[in-house]
Amino acid sequence: MTNPIRFCLVLHNHQPIGNFDGVFEQAYQDSYLPFLDTYEGYRDLRISLHTSGPLMEWLDEHHPEYVDRLATLVAAGRIEIIGGPFYEPIMTMIPGRDRVGQIRSYADWLEKRLGTRPQGIWMPERVWEQSLTSDVAEAGVKYTLLDDCHFRNAGLTDDELFGHFVTEDDGHLLSIFPGSERLRYLIPFREPHETIDYLRHIADRFPNSVAVFGDDGEKFGTWPETHQHVYANGWLRRFFDALVENQDWISTTTLADAYENTPPRGKTYLPDGSYREMTEWVLPADQQNQLEDLTHEMESDSRWPGIKRFMRGGFWRNFKVRYPESNEMYARMMQVSNRLNEVCRGAADPALIDDARRELYRGQCNCSYWHGAFGGIYLPHLRNAVYNHLIAADNLLDRAVAADDNQVDVTVEDFNFDARPEARLTSGKLIAYLAPAAGGQLYELDVRSICHNLAATLTRRPEAYHRKVLRGAPGSGADVASIHDRIVFKQEGLDQKVTYDDYARNTLVDHFLEGDVQLDAVRTGQFAEQGDFVQGAYGTKLRRSPERVQVLMTRQGVAEGAAIQLTKGVTLAAGSSTLEVAYLMENVPADREFHFGIEFNLAGLPSGADDRYFYRHETKNRQGHLGTCLDLEDVDHLGLVDQWLGLDIGWSSERAANMWTFPIETVSQSEGGFELVHQSVVLFPHWRVRADKNGRWAVTMQLKIDTSMAESRMHNLQSVQTAESLVS
Repeated sequence: MTNPIRFCLVLHNHQPIGNFDGVFEQAYQDSYLPFLDTYEGYRDLRISLHTSGPLMEWLDEHHPEYVDRLATLVAAGRIEIIGGPFYEPIMTMIPGRDRVGQIRSYADWLEKRLGTRPQGIWMPERVWEQSLTSDVAEAGVKYTLLDDCHFRNAGLTDDELFGHFVTEDDGHLLSIFPGSERLRYLIPFREPHETIDYLRHIADRFPNSVAVFGDDGEKFGTWPETHQHVYANGWLRRFFDALVENQDWISTTTLADAYENTPPRGKTYLPDGSYREMTEWVLPADQQNQLEDLTHEMESDSRWPGIKRFMRGGFWRNFKVRYPESNEMYARMMQVSNRLNEVCRGAADPALIDDARRELYRGQCNCSYWHGAFGGIYLPHLRNAVYNHLIAADNLLDRAVAADDNQVDVTVEDFNFDARPEARLTSGKLIAYLAPAAGGQLYELDVRSICHNLAATLTRRPEAYHRKVLRGAPGSGADVASIHDRIVFKQEGLDQKVTYDDYARNTLVDHFLEGDVQLDAVRTGQFAEQGDFVQGAYGTKLRRSPERVQVLMTRQGVAEGAAIQLTKGVTLAAGSSTLEVAYLMENVPADREFHFGIEFNLAGLPSGADDRYFYRHETKNRQGHLGTCLDLEDVDHLGLVDQWLGLDIGWSSERAANMWTFPIETVSQSEGGFELVHQSVVLFPHWRVRADKNGRWAVTMQLKIDTSMAESRMHNLQSVQTAESLVS
């Protein structure tokens, strides 16, 4: 008889904050429900299950009967519930107080709803730094799960990785199980007997050991082609049958059982890291390709198995470097967290504090802060959701301290952690962030009434997988492939859409253009910049009064060889939803004409929908959906409407301009394949500049943001809810 072994099947079910309701429902129907339906019939099997907070809240609202079934299985001892930080943040990304708070608050929720308080947690994306140990232990956690590559990076060999290890930080202890990468690639993509054979191999060599599979539950039905494979073709039943047939030596059990009934294999301190694929995704694109090429080149070398274990990828935090937009979300999140911590020290309404904390925690959900095989930061609805919750938290904190809605303020500090000062204008209606040291660009514009950041854009940049897009690689040919191996194109002609930006796609980007440059060249980035203002540093002055605040930014630069001074002022008035932007150009040679343009990027406004469109102010005539390329002359007003958001944005100028509009679209990958994603709408007013006799030229513009449509809708909804509560 084969020696005994414990096999822990640990599933991680997750949908991020901001994902579409239909995606939640589809994942439920494709994965979560059929898995439970199948599993319930196998009474001799025990598993561990982590369901993330965003998904669990959705399930409890939309399918409470599913959560009730989980509670029954928990009470019967068949399912161990694994906890974690409530809204699935990367724990190294948030302050220690929020780590502890998120873990405890989710444990409270699970205990109340499912009748069990978790002893172990799922470590989101298995991102680990040793200092997490103290916070996790302080939150009452006894054990967690990481990938086996973390342990190999600590110098342990594969033969040692069949059990749990103790680690320590500042005197706090935590046990950590290594999850098997081999099992992650076997289950469910290979036939069940291959997993049984692998477990037998382990058991024969290491009796009484523990083998752990820990991975996404979406592999069982939601990932492309897996529903047919796992359920219709019977893979899961065959897998469970195989486990039952071999239960004389395979004990399919929980992490809790393994923790309580097997001694630690030893003690270890794990280096900073995450699962192998993520350490590759965080590398710059060219280095990812170099690593992939080197790996393929070395695979046939007999020395490769011995060398491979010493290979190291990158460090998760550098996603905030690869994607500055991630750093901007992170910095905004840190501001809210710090402000909440400050407000908690004073007298404030506890209910509002609790609500603000919940919004903060939701804004820490990790998925939009990075990018790998899933859409991540490339998905606008996920970025919008993060900002939505962070802005909502800020609004609640204002209410908690009884802030005056008619106040207006301007402050300067290093808001985005780049060692250079940024400026923030704040009113009860808008919050605007400007980066004087980086082109004087506006990189965040919060519309507070609808909790929407109009500047949550994304820059087009190289990705390692773009070379597959440019080659037009065909499908892999495999019947069922891991998402790491699939090559699928969701649209035709994506190779023609791959283009890169030389600068951040923000607002108030100052361009000096070639005289004859056309829309297509500007849209695709195929033009030569004639000035040094786009990313150049601007000096800053602040002006304040009780009614208005202004950031005044000035740069002495060069355009077409001429030394020109450009000053732009951004003004916000108390109680106003209008941002005023004034430009003054000085020292302009009187005998020359300059082609000057100011780029606005507006985000969260999808293209291709009839209820999202441009219109001309004087006629109210629609000019096309928000992905339309327009080339207009003598425009002093252009409107953008998003009826779904309830938003009407009016750009106006006291000096008529020619206007280009076009979409910014990225070619990115998700679990479904390569796809084109709309990121922002560009408004690009441009002028043929001739200076007056004093060498000056000026223009004043306004960006008026009207949310009356959304506010009316919210008011009507509140009235209905009030009426319903009175009736009930």
